[in-house]
Amino acid sequence: MKVLAAMSGGVDSAVAAARAADAGHEVVGVHMALSKSRDQTRTGSRGCCTVEDASDARVAAERIGIPYYVWDLSDDFHDLVVEDFLTEYAAGRTPNPCVRCNERIKFASLLERATALGFDAVCTGHYASIRADGPGGAPSLHRSRNQAKDQSYVLAVMGPEAARRSLFPLGEDETKEAVRAEARKRGLGVSTKPDSYDICFVADGDTRGFLERHLGEAPGEVVDTGGTVLGTHRGTHGFTVGQRRGLGIQQPAADGAPRYVVDIDPASRQVVIGAAELLSRRELVATDVIAFEPLEAGRAVTAQIRAHGEALPGRILEVPAAAPTPASGGTADGLLRVALDTPVRGVAPGQTLVLYDGDRVLAAATLERRP
Repeated sequence: MKVLAAMSGGVDSAVAAARAADAGHEVVGVHMALSKSRDQTRTGSRGCCTVEDASDARVAAERIGIPYYVWDLSDDFHDLVVEDFLTEYAAGRTPNPCVRCNERIKFASLLERATALGFDAVCTGHYASIRADGPGGAPSLHRSRNQAKDQSYVLAVMGPEAARRSLFPLGEDETKEAVRAEARKRGLGVSTKPDSYDICFVADGDTRGFLERHLGEAPGEVVDTGGTVLGTHRGTHGFTVGQRRGLGIQQPAADGAPRYVVDIDPASRQVVIGAAELLSRRELVATDVIAFEPLEAGRAVTAQIRAHGEALPGRILEVPAAAPTPASGGTADGLLRVALDTPVRGVAPGQTLVLYDGDRVLAAATLERRP
């Protein structure tokens, strides 16, 4: 196959590209320049698409012996990921930019360009597996054997069509140490490079500061569930449901128990705080459903609402009326409702809900407010 290997400049994507070449594929490496700041530099594990990353990817490609190019996707990244991040927070929601990047950049913009150039598949260094064990032998997405590094949650929005044209050579590796050891044996200089973390376009890690710089100040009130004003804030975008620290209140609760953000209303500029039990939910409601296979009410599943959160057992209560089809990319309009066996805390609108059957991804959707 003719394979386009996305090379971030890190050890995982370098080893993935090398393995694809070893498998006999015609591999071309490409680094996605996502940052509009061309002189941006990396600080430890923070930052993305820096000049160092592009250089590291080039050196790795040369060592592997494959052609290498840099593609400027910064406009797409800004419009589809960064602007979405800002818009969602301004609306009182809690987005996951890594999910959006995988959905709209790595497995939409990148795959679209790869297809136009005649590539058969895209290869990345994600920790997940693609197997042909879906209904009728369709491609399915599975958790990585390396549970600590598993990225199936943020990949679930790719949908079945993108899964059919993706390669994840690291999905069966059980440890990151084994990948680094292989990189050393291959003479790849990125073998000791630290993993990146946090939000890649917030290089200093100050998410609240980033939001305030871009969205400005919009002062409002911090109130309890009865409407009593307890304090003020500089903008609802500085809060997320389940947050405990930085609430801007002085007096403790009457019972001395900690309080949390339980609701955010950008229209009234109010942040509502309350007791921990108000955060617990047994029923999850989601829209924008992306399914890898048909879903049916009553089916037992496990549900995950955070990238490294616990997958909780439950069952599907309701599925979208219009079933997803290959032509729709696996996407269906309508509500997905899931009942959990035990409550989960801190469910925030805008988060991604991923349903699993064992280690196989069934669907992804976007969580909404309480029904």
